[in-house]
Amino acid sequence: MIGAAAKKQHIVVINTGCANISSVKFALERLGVNVTVSDDLAIIAKADKVFLPGVGSANAAMSSIAQKQLSPCIQSLTQPVLGVCLGMQLMVSESEERVHQGQNNNIAENTPCLNLIPGKVKRMQVGDLRLPHMGWNTITTEDNSTLFKGIPNGTYFYFVHSFAVDVYEHTLASCEYGNPFSASLHKDNFFGVQFHPERSGSAGAALLENFISL
Repeated sequence: MIGAAAKKQHIVVINTGCANISSVKFALERLGVNVTVSDDLAIIAKADKVFLPGVGSANAAMSSIAQKQLSPCIQSLTQPVLGVCLGMQLMVSESEERVHQGQNNNIAENTPCLNLIPGKVKRMQVGDLRLPHMGWNTITTEDNSTLFKGIPNGTYFYFVHSFAVDVYEHTLASCEYGNPFSASLHKDNFFGVQFHPERSGSAGAALLENFISL
């Protein structure tokens, strides 16, 4: 359970303009915390905890973030930040989701991301399995992270994605669908989860509680 002091925190969900913000907001409110959805730089900067949700394509999300001039603010945050689904992917250096340029859209390059955590998002290689990877799958934590406190290996979380980050030095938890990939990332004050905690039942609620209690 979240303590009384934690419930008094100022929790901000960044309004990137391209996210399923309502479901994240409602999941947090069910835990008894006060949540503000905002793209106001001053409000985000003063938050105790920050959520960076995202759905859709990396290119569209980064375009919206740039239009709202959010990148420098997000990159300067020193409080705990949790990226959710596409939000986690936006935390790394670049994504293979392409930026199409030119009259015939025949020139493509990777999408630059926020570069909060070194790494690259790649299209998943899953053999004969279907993409997107959609549904419940188990995770394996890589260390005794407080983000996964009380959440045992083999716990199911809900995923919806076709791109992922390989397992590497900043992987906090891994999952496998055709090949292993990062289910969670961490560097400094930046955390990310590829799955949807707001759609993952009691396990997702436990993870959100852990993050709020950091």
